[in-house]
Amino acid sequence: MVALTSCDDDDDDLIYQTEFTYEFEAGAEGWVGDFADYPVGEEEAYELTFEEAMLPAPLDDTEGAIKLSGMNMSDDLFMYMKTGVSGLEPNTTYHVAFAVEFASDVPDGMAGVGGSPGESVFIKAGATTIEPLPEEDDMGYYRMNIDKGNQSQGGMDMVVLGDFSNDTDQEVYTLKTVTHNGPFTVTTDGDGSAWIIVGTESGFEATTTIYYNQVRVLFSK
Repeated sequence: MVALTSCDDDDDDLIYQTEFTYEFEAGAEGWVGDFADYPVGEEEAYELTFEEAMLPAPLDDTEGAIKLSGMNMSDDLFMYMKTGVSGLEPNTTYHVAFAVEFASDVPDGMAGVGGSPGESVFIKAGATTIEPLPEEDDMGYYRMNIDKGNQSQGGMDMVVLGDFSNDTDQEVYTLKTVTHNGPFTVTTDGDGSAWIIVGTESGFEATTTIYYNQVRVLFSK
């Protein structure tokens, strides 16, 4: 993890920025993975996987990555990873921007059960002061304790960055970067800390495997 702090002059207002960059060359770098929107106890059936990995061929297989994978039998599987950040100002509202680079082997315009394996798998990112956790609901499903939105819609705690298609017409692993610099804010806790969360929400009713290669998050005050 690299944290950079800078101060820019913008219309006579001082904007303090702190950037967190993760490239996963030294492992998970403090990120942990989890899953939601699936029945309690069905982890094995859903083939849920979170692990440190290398980028798949033909990409540079000496570059570290984080692999998340799952079989979406619920038509709504949420696969995510999270990490805590600190060193921000306490009880302060920040504008948050995201850039996420990942590897996908799903070309544009593919059809699939329940939806496209590319355009129906949505990349989301967010920041909260509450640790993102799956909690069992009254129907025996794991649901998130934060507002991530649903499918193509963002929520109070997460925004949609893009989709899982690789922007080519080839079924070959390709790096893709999705970003969000629109209106999104988070207020830090009394210790100047927050949680970052990145994930996929799927309407494609089969297996999605994503390799996260880099995550950049910029907090601007």
